[in-house]
Amino acid sequence: MSSQTIILILMACLILCLAALAISIAYFMLQWRKLDTILEHFQSGNNYKNLHFDLYETRESRIASQLCRILDSGQFQKMQAMEEKNQVMELVSNLSHQLKTPLANITMNMEFLEDSTLSEEMRAKFLEHTKSQANKMQWLMNDLLKASRLENGMIQFRAEYTGIKDTIAKALSSVYAQARAKNIQLSVEEFQDFCLYHNPKWTSEAMSNILENAIKYSPEDSHVRITLSKMDIYTDITITDEGIGIPEKEFNYIFTRFYRGQDVEQQEGSGLGLYLAQLILQHEKGYITVSSKKGKGSSFHIFLLIDKRQIRL
Repeated sequence: MSSQTIILILMACLILCLAALAISIAYFMLQWRKLDTILEHFQSGNNYKNLHFDLYETRESRIASQLCRILDSGQFQKMQAMEEKNQVMELVSNLSHQLKTPLANITMNMEFLEDSTLSEEMRAKFLEHTKSQANKMQWLMNDLLKASRLENGMIQFRAEYTGIKDTIAKALSSVYAQARAKNIQLSVEEFQDFCLYHNPKWTSEAMSNILENAIKYSPEDSHVRITLSKMDIYTDITITDEGIGIPEKEFNYIFTRFYRGQDVEQQEGSGLGLYLAQLILQHEKGYITVSSKKGKGSSFHIFLLIDKRQIRL
């Protein structure tokens, strides 16, 4: 073979190698351009998932798929962080709004207490009022934090089928002093104990919140009754008062956070009691409803799951 032929063969091989290299470079540039396009869409907030590329089952397609999964994970974490940030901001805003009045009262009381001419009797009254406002602030913060943690799943509690009688008794004992101060009679219809799906500690707190409202908005010398009605799936525990009642237009709002009805805006309260009661019952697969007529009292219905193995009432 002549040297000229060898040179021609080598040149041909070199040209082929250069062509293959150029094609490879072009191919990889194209693939990287596709990956770059995915990143550009992600950074600009556009939907990168709907990009249609001819990525076959190659190493590059797997890289692109992995990149999308990484971006999805990052996007989810970003949204989660934003949601948590918004929740914290809402919590701080709610706390600020709710604590504004008691803080103003405490500041005003302290100014009065600085007066050296104030009588001992008035000084004692201002000190007592300051203490009550401080207690109110602590109660507000505890309830708001509790509601927030229940919402976000930070508080978890276990429910089971257990006797309801002690739970009702515990709720009644927690409001006995308030009822006695207004000479309000508390009564529970007689029943044989049976099991409902609930957590005694948390359910008694939910009932206490409802009972506190019933006592607060009922006149002196009235009556608050608790009755039970067993149905196919749930038992309806009804708390009925003889208070001011709730307008029907407010039924959809009274279980929301901080809602205060128009008729009770000037009375003490935070609007958290019924909201907390609803959150607790939802964690127990139960729920709560209300029936009422303005001026004719209210009935709050607590529905808890029945244990199918138990005998009927």
